[in-house]
Amino acid sequence: MQYLRRFWHHPWTTACCNILLLLVLYSAMRIFFYYQFPGLFGGASSDHLHEMLLGGIRFDLTAVLYLSSVYLLMVLLPLPEYVRNSFAYHIVEKLFFFIPNAVGIIANCIDMAYIPFSGRRTTALVFTEFAHDHNAHNIILQGMRDYWFVTLFCILLLVLLWVCYRRPRIPVAINRAVYYSVETAFLLISTYFIVIGIRGGFGRYTRPITISNAMQYVDNPSETSLVLNTPFTIMKSLEPRKFEAPQFFPQGELKYICTPIHDEVEQRRTINVVILILESFATEHIGFYNPDLDDGTYKGFTPNLDAILAQSVTYQHSFASGRKSIDAMPSVLSSLPMILESYITTPYATNDVSSVADVLSHRGYRTAFFHGAPNGSMGFEAYARSAGFESYYGLNEFYSDTHAPHAAYDGTWAIWDEEFLQYYCHKMSSLREPFCTAVFTASSHHPFKVPKRYAGRFPKGQQPLCECIAYSDYALGEFFREAERQPWFDHTLFVITADHTSQLYHEEYLNNAGLFRVPIAFYMPSLLTPRYDTTQMVSQVDIMPSVLGLTGTDEPFFAFGQDALNQPKRHNYALCYNYPDYQIMSPNGMLLFDGEKVTDASPTLSEAEKEDMLRYLKAFAQQYLTRMINNHLTIQESD
Repeated sequence: MQYLRRFWHHPWTTACCNILLLLVLYSAMRIFFYYQFPGLFGGASSDHLHEMLLGGIRFDLTAVLYLSSVYLLMVLLPLPEYVRNSFAYHIVEKLFFFIPNAVGIIANCIDMAYIPFSGRRTTALVFTEFAHDHNAHNIILQGMRDYWFVTLFCILLLVLLWVCYRRPRIPVAINRAVYYSVETAFLLISTYFIVIGIRGGFGRYTRPITISNAMQYVDNPSETSLVLNTPFTIMKSLEPRKFEAPQFFPQGELKYICTPIHDEVEQRRTINVVILILESFATEHIGFYNPDLDDGTYKGFTPNLDAILAQSVTYQHSFASGRKSIDAMPSVLSSLPMILESYITTPYATNDVSSVADVLSHRGYRTAFFHGAPNGSMGFEAYARSAGFESYYGLNEFYSDTHAPHAAYDGTWAIWDEEFLQYYCHKMSSLREPFCTAVFTASSHHPFKVPKRYAGRFPKGQQPLCECIAYSDYALGEFFREAERQPWFDHTLFVITADHTSQLYHEEYLNNAGLFRVPIAFYMPSLLTPRYDTTQMVSQVDIMPSVLGLTGTDEPFFAFGQDALNQPKRHNYALCYNYPDYQIMSPNGMLLFDGEKVTDASPTLSEAEKEDMLRYLKAFAQQYLTRMINNHLTIQESD
C-alpha cells in the first residue's frame, strides 16, 4: 500500500493525470461547441458525433503535449529530490503547466465565436491578417461581451485547470544509484511515448499528424472544425509552408487547356467602373435569388439590392473564391483565386500583380480604393497599392475630409456603411473621369450592430447577421439614390458582389456549393439589357475579364477568370478551394480533387464531363501555382 501511495504521487503519475485533465477539458470544449452552434454541423447523428469526439482526442493530445513540453521536462528530469520537492521548483513547474495551456484554452474558446464566420479553425495566418489592425483589442472585447456564455465557460475551464492540477512528491531515496536509474528510465520511456503522442503515431511509414488528418473522421470539410482544436492548427500552420507547382501537363499543352493571358482586341468604350464588394452578402440573404424561400424566418433583407439586380445582368450560379475577406480582394480586383491559402498571406504577396484598376490606369483612368476601417486594416491598403490603385481612402481620409462626428465610427470595425457610402459617392464626383474605383463595405459584420437611430427598424431574421444585412442594404439604396443625381451615373458600370458567405442557415445553402454562393451582377441601365443568366457558372475571378471585355482593350491583360458578360465562357466552370480539396462546379454537378486524386464527384456528372472538369482544374492549379512561385502574375515577354 505504501508503494502504491508513493507511485500515486510520483512525478510520472501526476504528469499523466495532468495531461488527462487537459484532454478532458478539450473534450468538454468540443461538446460545448457542438451544442452551442449545432447548425454548423448539420445535426450529426450520435454515432458520428461520437466518432468525431474520439478522433479529436488524437489532435488534442498533440496540442497539449506541445504546450506542456517544458512542464514535462521539469517534472520528469531526474534532479536531486531536494530540488524537485522544493516549493520554488513546484511553483515554476505549475506555471509552466498552467500558462501555455491557459493560452491554448483561451485561443480555443475565442475560435468558437470565429468559426461560424470563417468556416474553419484559425491558423497562424491570423497573425498576418490582423498584423496592422490597431482595433483588434476592441474586436476581442466586443466578442467577449457578445459571446458572454463562451467567456464564462472559458473562465470556468481556467479555474478547473488551476485547481485540479496535481503536484508531484518524491520520497527521499535511500539508494542514490537506484533513484537515478529508475528516474532516468521513467524519463526515457516517457520521452518515447511523448514523441508518439506529438507525431500522432510512430513508425517508419507514419508521417507526423497534420491538419488534413481530420478528414478521416468527418463526412464533410465543415466538420473538421469540431475535430480539430485551435492550438493544434496554429502550431501546425507555423511550420514552413512549401508551395510546389504540380506538373500535370507539359508547358506546350498547358496553355491550350487553361491560360491567364487574354489577348482579344475589343473596341474601346469609355465608361466609369465602380466595384462594390459587400461584406457577407451571401446569396441566401438576397430576395432576388430566393423568391420562393419561405420557411417562417426569411423576411427579405435586401429590397434595395433586389431592385438593382432586377435591372442588372446577374447569374443564378455565382460563387466566391474563398471564405474570408482577404480572399476576395485578389479574386475580385486581380482575378487571382484563393488556392491553398489567400494570396495576400503567402510568401509571394510581394509579387508583381495586375488588376482591373492597373489595366485601366494605362488608358488614363483615375483609380481609387475605399474601405472605412482604420488604415492598414486586413492588409487592404497594401494590396490596393500593389495592385495599381493610385489612391486609398480609409477611416483617416474620411474624418479628414468630412470632419464627421465620432459616432460615424461603429466602435469596432469601421465607419457605418451609410456614412461611408455617401462619402464614397461624393468623393467620386470630385475625381477626374473616367475613373475606376472599388469600395469594401463593413457594417454587415460581427458584432452585428446597427446604428442606434435605426433600432427596431430592420427585420431580425434567424441569425444576428440578417439585421445588419438589412441595414447595409438600406445604406446601399441611399448610395444609389445619391449616385443617380451625379453627372457620371449614366455612363458608369456598377459591379456588385460580396466577399464571402457567413452565418448560413437554410438547408439549401448548407453544402459545399452553398458555402460559396454570393451575388455577381453588372448594372448599367444605359448600356446593359437586364437578364438573369441561369446557365453560366461565374466566380469572382471572372469579374475583371468581364469588366475589361466591356470597357474594351487594345493590349493583352492577365486574369485567371473568363469574360462572362460579353460572350459564353469557353470553360463553363466555377472553381474554388474548399480545404483540403479543390472544388470545381459545372451546371451538372461538382467534383472534388485533393491534388492527387478525385475525392468525390456528383453522380449526375457523366464520365466525359468529369474527365474534362478534372483536366481543366489540374491545368488551372498548375498555371496558378507555377506563375505565383515564379513571380509571373503579369504579362511578360515570354507570354
